[in-house]
Amino acid sequence: MLRFRKPATFLSGAVLLLSLPSICAAAERARLLYTYDEIETSLVINDFKFLTPRHGVAIGFVFDRKSKVKPRTLITDDGGLHWKLNPAKDVGVCVFFLNESQGWMATPKDIWETADGGNNWKKISGIDDVQRLFFLDARRGWAAADKKKVYETADGGKTWTPLAAAEKPASNPDLTTYNWIDFGTLKMGIIAGWNHPPEKSLSGLPEWMNPDRPRFEREAPRVTIFLQTRNGGQTWDSTTGSLFGHVVRVRLSPAGFGLGLIEFTDAFEWPSEVFRIDWTTGKSERVFREKNRFITDLALPPTGPAYLAGIEKLDRLSDSPIPGKLKIYKSNDLDVWSEMDVDYRATAHRAMLSALDDRNIWVATDTGMILKLPESR
Repeated sequence: MLRFRKPATFLSGAVLLLSLPSICAAAERARLLYTYDEIETSLVINDFKFLTPRHGVAIGFVFDRKSKVKPRTLITDDGGLHWKLNPAKDVGVCVFFLNESQGWMATPKDIWETADGGNNWKKISGIDDVQRLFFLDARRGWAAADKKKVYETADGGKTWTPLAAAEKPASNPDLTTYNWIDFGTLKMGIIAGWNHPPEKSLSGLPEWMNPDRPRFEREAPRVTIFLQTRNGGQTWDSTTGSLFGHVVRVRLSPAGFGLGLIEFTDAFEWPSEVFRIDWTTGKSERVFREKNRFITDLALPPTGPAYLAGIEKLDRLSDSPIPGKLKIYKSNDLDVWSEMDVDYRATAHRAMLSALDDRNIWVATDTGMILKLPESR
């Protein structure tokens, strides 16, 4: 079963055997292709995916100075230089594409399907609070959601049934979220979840807007849940453990390894950590962490190096209103990470990666920017 080691700082008498990975500078430049530059509104990208070197899809919303939200889907047919913004019925949370034409999108209460590469969407079913979608083929898929729910479908998303294995771990359903799904092969898959503490702010405001909340609270351990299958989702085994932070990304390679991303909150010493995973044995080890780097996504292209995307973190607020400079790292061995040069205009609260291969890798920011990474050498 998959296990993440706890950060050694909190283990009494523990000796840190792993040396921190070396970071070296690199001159490769991530090129800014697109910036949303409307004066009266701003664009937030929640998720995106390139289906071919030229065709890509993004989902999110625009909002004006009065915080009026207008859902949008975005389409590019020239590799990301230009994007067409289309009105949508609801704000897209996540998107998954099986091929160049067939895909699914989750909104806060519904599942939508496209058969033409994201140009048109049709609502096909209703599920609340889905965080992530994954399909093995045109019929079999899973949806990870809040309230300790994972759903599965055998008819392409038209109907969904609760996955019984997701309800077995001992945790409070109201405070448990399943937030990630990935498969390394058609047989080997993983679903990640976590039990988060109750909201401490009675105002409902984000941390940076709540003057009554202590700004530097120590991170407390929380329950982390993994559901794993080795037979293509026919059966799932669950494991739980106490972990500082929570797992927000797991990327699995068919070669038997993967990367896991853990985020921390409440002024933890590090904003995030990246772990290398051997999913054949379940062992893991830390390969990246920096006190002023908040990593928000990972990419393991079918060929070439691995990539990390995040921001420069100059404050210790987990929900800062100030975007940070975009930061990209690459590694050929998952030990030595080289920082890539990035256009100085690129800033974000969060960054996302979409990788077709080592020649076609894009970065999207939640501030409405699209960048293209250089071909690996």
